[in-house]
Amino acid sequence: MKRSTDRILTTHGGNLPRPTDLDALIAEGESARSRIDARVTGAVAEVVAKQVECGVDILNDGEFVKAANASNYHGYIYARVTGWEQLPVDPNRPPKRDGVGARDRKDFPGFYTSGLWLSGSGGPVRPGFATPGNVPTPPTTERVCTSPVRYTGQAAIAEDVRAMKEALVGADAQGFIAALGPLSLGAGARNEHYDSEESYMMAVAEALREEYRAVTDAGLVLQVDEPEFATTWQFHPEWTVEQLRDYLRFAVEVINHAIEGLPVEQIRFHTCWGSGHRPHTNDIPLRDIADLLVTVNAGAYAVEAGNVRHAHEWRVWEDVKLPDGKILAPGVVSHATDLVEHPELIAERLVNFAGVVGRENLQAGTDCGIGSRVGHAEVVWAKLRAMADGAALASARLWKA
Repeated sequence: MKRSTDRILTTHGGNLPRPTDLDALIAEGESARSRIDARVTGAVAEVVAKQVECGVDILNDGEFVKAANASNYHGYIYARVTGWEQLPVDPNRPPKRDGVGARDRKDFPGFYTSGLWLSGSGGPVRPGFATPGNVPTPPTTERVCTSPVRYTGQAAIAEDVRAMKEALVGADAQGFIAALGPLSLGAGARNEHYDSEESYMMAVAEALREEYRAVTDAGLVLQVDEPEFATTWQFHPEWTVEQLRDYLRFAVEVINHAIEGLPVEQIRFHTCWGSGHRPHTNDIPLRDIADLLVTVNAGAYAVEAGNVRHAHEWRVWEDVKLPDGKILAPGVVSHATDLVEHPELIAERLVNFAGVVGRENLQAGTDCGIGSRVGHAEVVWAKLRAMADGAALASARLWKA
């Protein structure tokens, strides 16, 4: 993974706006499959060129291949693994865990019953707010592990890699591919096959390692997307901080098992507090989990740090030491607002981080993928340009003679 040896390098969290014609094809569904597949390669080349134009150094495929084969953030991976079934919910059996934003729901009941909230990642742009009273109904089915977990997505990840590598030809940039983490794939589903939750989650990790290895074997950076590292606190509103930390120690074991044997320098671990537009007043503080986060065997850590709930947490790194040789890629641009951050603010944030982790250990990033939560593609590209401009300002100050 490239290091910031003479300037602050820039990257981002994942999904980016898709071309309108590709979205139109995706909306047609499987009847347009051949045309979707034919369009994706060109679309990936276009989004790589757009990122280069915006000044992004470590870039990706916009997650277009995944979007062309799934309707939501998790959906792409379900076509690449086996072992789960969608079964009817037993109304007499308590759910395995609560939903996204469970702690916030207790403090803001009117906000949640109004329908004026958005739960998680979505489509090419942020959808409009729901109609008041349009509250999601409880699910009638749930994912249950009923047979051995296996990875079957070899052809699909090969297509991700092929499209990304072709698009990088001639580009002065490093490529990454984001892949879902084992917690996000397995932790929310019931296990009715393995003899314990531990053996179940380790099997999930082993299955995902096949996808991860395909990325690193191709010479690309692997981003392990694991928002659940930070959002699990919301799923279990009855837990204490120590109970969460006990769970996260196990979670680190699972994640490290998933990336075991892969080159550390090609792995970036990303976590955040979820893309949902909600109060976030009950997000677990970074200070309570940062020391566990850095025990993940990755070469870089991408952490949400650009929005009004988490921008102050750069000071956490005064007390939690970034391991030697590792890189921190904090979000200095937020997905939570359509306001475009001023380059001077971005530079200020980066200088603050450099003061605690060292300029050579720092990259500029976004909080999450900004293609599905920022209101319009024009704003997304403006944010990335502002990030590059801010990184240039910070670099001039950090490398001044």
